[in-house]
Amino acid sequence: MSEYQFTKDWFNWAPEVWKQLIPHLPGRQRFLEIGSFEGRSAVWIIENMMEDGGYIDCIDTWQGGEEHSEEDMAAVEARFDHNLELASDRSGTFDGDVARHYFKLKGPSAKILAGIMSEGEDSVDFVGGDIRATKPKYDFIYIDGSHIAKDVLTDACMAWPLLKPKGMMVFDDYMWGNPRDILHRPKPAIDAFCNLFAEEAEIVHVGYQLVVRKKGE
Repeated sequence: MSEYQFTKDWFNWAPEVWKQLIPHLPGRQRFLEIGSFEGRSAVWIIENMMEDGGYIDCIDTWQGGEEHSEEDMAAVEARFDHNLELASDRSGTFDGDVARHYFKLKGPSAKILAGIMSEGEDSVDFVGGDIRATKPKYDFIYIDGSHIAKDVLTDACMAWPLLKPKGMMVFDDYMWGNPRDILHRPKPAIDAFCNLFAEEAEIVHVGYQLVVRKKGE
């Protein structure tokens, strides 16, 4: 397990934006991503954004979406497992104990988010077979799961209450999908979210990704 195993690079342009977000996060301890694939973005978060003691929750079905019909998703999931274990190993230990930098939460995002939302402030999470003490409020949330508009809107609306004030939510693929049918692209869902949550969310970046900051103290 000496090297990362990535076959796709859909993330190489994102770090330039994300590096600018880091100083403005309310903390660098708790991260959530919906849609993990091979784990490239989660590895980058562990290596570049996360402070000691932090973790990232990675939600995915590892069954693929409409655009993954030719992918061997079992192999994709195996590469995710390899890459995240390697990132955790390379990131050291906490107070002499083996580090646990990520939690793999396998299943439909709506079901898993509902489980996280139902957690108490210091409850134990059994979702996906992992056990951890948690405070279900995140500093940073990355939405990159299903690209179908209704699914993107569901993910965003369910994840939003889990974001800390001044936390950042990043939507991937804002400009993706043309000429794909409008309801099978993220953009109409992201636009709808920004309109519906305009009193609570401030848009801080618009490009291929769209980034919002949660208002409040």
